[in-house]
Amino acid sequence: MSYAHLNAYSRLLRGAHEAVATGRAWPESPRRLIKASWRRSLDAGIDPEGTSAPLVCDPTSMRDIRDTHPLQPLLPLLAQTLSGMADETGHIMIVTDGDGRVLWREGNRTVMRHADRIGLADGHQWGEHDVGTNGIGTALATGRPVHVYSEEHLMRVLHIWSCSAAPITDPDSGRVIGCVDVSGTARSLHPATVALVAATAKLAETQLALRMHERDERLRRRYESLRGRPGILLSATGRVISGDPAGDLGERVHVGERLSPGHRLLLRDGTVAHLEPFSGGYLLHPAPSAAPQPLTLSLLGEGIPTASYGDGDRPLSLRHAELLALLTLHPHGLTAEQLSFHLYGDAGNPVTIRAEIHRLRAQLGEAIAAKPYRLACPVEADFLKVRHLLSSDDPAALARAYPGPLLPRSESPEIRRERDELEAQVRAFLLRRGGPDEWWVYAQTCNGRDDYEVLERLAALPPTDLRSAAARSRLLS
Repeated sequence: MSYAHLNAYSRLLRGAHEAVATGRAWPESPRRLIKASWRRSLDAGIDPEGTSAPLVCDPTSMRDIRDTHPLQPLLPLLAQTLSGMADETGHIMIVTDGDGRVLWREGNRTVMRHADRIGLADGHQWGEHDVGTNGIGTALATGRPVHVYSEEHLMRVLHIWSCSAAPITDPDSGRVIGCVDVSGTARSLHPATVALVAATAKLAETQLALRMHERDERLRRRYESLRGRPGILLSATGRVISGDPAGDLGERVHVGERLSPGHRLLLRDGTVAHLEPFSGGYLLHPAPSAAPQPLTLSLLGEGIPTASYGDGDRPLSLRHAELLALLTLHPHGLTAEQLSFHLYGDAGNPVTIRAEIHRLRAQLGEAIAAKPYRLACPVEADFLKVRHLLSSDDPAALARAYPGPLLPRSESPEIRRERDELEAQVRAFLLRRGGPDEWWVYAQTCNGRDDYEVLERLAALPPTDLRSAAARSRLLS
């Protein structure tokens, strides 16, 4: 980018910053990547006048954290690739974990002293939800290499910095485990920097893959030494290594954490299996067939949505309730991209969906399968029951089963369509086949309270019927 273009873009960004500070509409927006990042950052409550990244790790524990991180053996490779270039050009190399917490840094000493003032140092966290738009946090949020030019940072204190960063994905677990970044106080980095950083991240992923294959081969040899090759061999992260030639389990089984011997898993085909620790991995054995426990969802009405699975009811956030409703409506499963579209339309971000599904699986575990995301157990949902009752001839049962609309606070386009359709069908059914008792029950729902036709019918009841007086009162209010 030429200096003329940089100056023009800087003016645009300054105008956008002033609009953010005063709560006005942006006169012009930054490029799409940065605009989306600013939106996420502002939604997370980031203050553009903040001064530093938060310190989230006790400095005395940093050595243990580094030593146990999977990128620790690759640090010499990363340093050899980037730190020399960073030092010579007046920049620093940063390596973080998957949450954006700085684990290592090397490079120009003068720049590191400047970095200390803003928390670009060991133990400080640089996720978008911590400091807003920045190379590390935005690369982790989008899952791809990014370059953030100085005034594209949301926090003003970072406007003298520019950075290029790329996430590092562990091929074993499939999770983003870190980020490599080159940052400096120059107004702009060389255009090739982001490509070099991306290549370095890919080099790290290649080395991680080689180490993974070596571990797999050692585990496979031990497995093959067992007579009869019992069970299916999994890695410690649940990858299928051997014993499933037809590929029925897919590439990975969700094994969770802190598993006890004999732990039961619900597989993607609905069968149950036992998990047995084996030489740093697992063996999966078929279990005697048993009916899988159902997932019970209560998503109708104005109360807090809940899910029941195994050990009692759990309150659901609106976002988790929406995800479970969508997966119930699509029993064959949805990708993160499809879920994002159904929830947010074109403005959706699949990265956000993957994070929410990860949190939801921490609550419901084996009830939710992946690739694609789907419910891997029987589902008993109140709105499905209402659907079934619409085909019956029992208006009393339908009225009792319908406390109100499906997730009335949801703005998801797909859920709104389902909600409106279900509401219209219930109302028409009760008006056509119901009587005063059913109309009165429906009149207690949020939409029925002010339904003119329903209230008129109730108002026509004998004056001695208290429901008639209540209906007349509502019609007059």
